[in-house]
Amino acid sequence: MEDVLEVYAEPYDPTRPKVNFDETTKQLIKETRHLLPAQPGRPQRYDYEYERNGTRNLFLFVEPQAGRRHVQVTAQRTKVDFAHAMQWLVDEGYPDAIVIRVVLDNLNTHKIASLYEAFAPAEARRIARKLELHYTPKHGSWLNMAEIELSVLQKQCLDRRIPDETTLTREIAAWEEQRNAEQATIDWRFSITDARQKLQRLYPSLPA
Repeated sequence: MEDVLEVYAEPYDPTRPKVNFDETTKQLIKETRHLLPAQPGRPQRYDYEYERNGTRNLFLFVEPQAGRRHVQVTAQRTKVDFAHAMQWLVDEGYPDAIVIRVVLDNLNTHKIASLYEAFAPAEARRIARKLELHYTPKHGSWLNMAEIELSVLQKQCLDRRIPDETTLTREIAAWEEQRNAEQATIDWRFSITDARQKLQRLYPSLPA
């Protein structure tokens, strides 16, 4: 926990960006009947019948201090998918960075070893050398600021029926463009001092 909080407390450095990463899924729902459009005093209405159209995985990157985010829509969330997401982060997201500090959950796919399952050793090592992974502790995913951004994405973009991957990708891209244009940042205030005062139960008991 303190490792992540220490990273958060460091001043902004564009050559060593701090990027939070998380993932979620979206169920695709197709309408079987036409929607009833909104009218004065009456919201848009959906029929209770619908058709499931599969799910898609969403990889979300957010740089809280700079107000940048990016979302990738994928069919799966395998180690190979994670590896390709990290390749995008290094080559397209932050090509000029010396090192990218990535805060993420400690899932089995979120490992440097995943790079070697997707790429030749030289390419995997090239990507790995640009990454510095910082994991949130078990049951401590709330420390990942990407969860805050996922909540905004859910409320502003995903809280309705979306029928297919094309529509999902288009809607997320529009949301991303607007949020980035606003340079919406995250003001994180929970510090190591706060953790030691408020979460004493998580620290080992030592004799006085």
